[in-house]
Amino acid sequence: MKLLYDHQIFTNQYYGGISRYFCELMNQFSKNPNIQFTLALRASYNENLCSQPTLDPYWSNRSQLLSRTQIIPYIEKTMDIHLMRRLRIINEPESVRLLKKQDFDIFHPTYYNPYFMKQLQGKPYVLTVYDMIHEIFSDMLKWDHAVADKKRVIECATKIVAISNNTKADIIKFYDCDPKKIEVIPLAASLHNNTPNISLNLPQRYILFIGDRGFYKNFTFFINSISSLLNDEHDLYLICAGGKVFSYTEIHLFDVLKIKKKIIRYPIINDMMLSQLYRKAILFIFPSLYEGFGIPLLEAFSCGCPVAASNTSSLPEVGGDAVNYFDPYDSDSIRKVIEDILYDNSLQDSMRVKGYQRQKCFSWEMTAMQTKKVYEDILT
Repeated sequence: MKLLYDHQIFTNQYYGGISRYFCELMNQFSKNPNIQFTLALRASYNENLCSQPTLDPYWSNRSQLLSRTQIIPYIEKTMDIHLMRRLRIINEPESVRLLKKQDFDIFHPTYYNPYFMKQLQGKPYVLTVYDMIHEIFSDMLKWDHAVADKKRVIECATKIVAISNNTKADIIKFYDCDPKKIEVIPLAASLHNNTPNISLNLPQRYILFIGDRGFYKNFTFFINSISSLLNDEHDLYLICAGGKVFSYTEIHLFDVLKIKKKIIRYPIINDMMLSQLYRKAILFIFPSLYEGFGIPLLEAFSCGCPVAASNTSSLPEVGGDAVNYFDPYDSDSIRKVIEDILYDNSLQDSMRVKGYQRQKCFSWEMTAMQTKKVYEDILT
């Protein structure tokens, strides 16, 4: 069986769940002599990919673009759109070249751009759908073209992989898609509790927030909900790891709430840093209004970090009974759940145990095995 993966997520993402997912799939498939795959790529700054030299032989081509030290300042500033465009100019023709070559059995694009449709020449493709954020929050993203692109590639896909039952239900709701066309294959976590510490200047007591802080991540509402708690607890801090640098609007909000000195931002450079941030935190907070899966829940579990999360979308499906849930639209609910964990050491201990048990229900081996079956079903 010959597989072809394209450039999209490795052009657009420096560090994140989707690129990690494809890296882990390829890692698993690299151990199987019956599977051949190619990653149609010439250049990437993606940390998940570039930190795994075992995947180097599977790049279709390689060119020198920028060194890692040159790229990091771009990422820190804005996820620079010019860098992404430059990478796309280099990478998309490589994907098109291999599509035209037709030396594959199944194509698996890594995102929703339909550039590949004219090049398939009847070959089947599998599409992974991660969430329905653009559809659910269409009023906030009305200038985004992702919905039209996604609709087209969903309709034409041979098979669809949904990363949760909640995502499958949303695909059916928004696109009237045949349920038999959709396979639910959960994701997993890649972090480990025994990852060596690196030198981070961390406060003794802190709550951890990971990733982007866009509107559906509910960050502003969350900050307003816990501002009095941060003010009351002189040694309690909030660490925001990853995402862009704080905006002027966010800094102004911190000033108004008088918590500017209690909020620290760390870039996420690699897994060692991320593991340590989870391990040292009192708890990880996930106040998102919607998630297609929620890998950070499993990351926190694997690092022994108690989790408080929204009771919405796929999060209860992933977190099970290992998470203390709150209503993300209710400030009192958010604050109470956080306080319950902060002030109860025995609860923290029991949540760690439940978290370790829960994360054992998910593995990349299982994800790869189920994905392989989807491929095989298409070819039989």
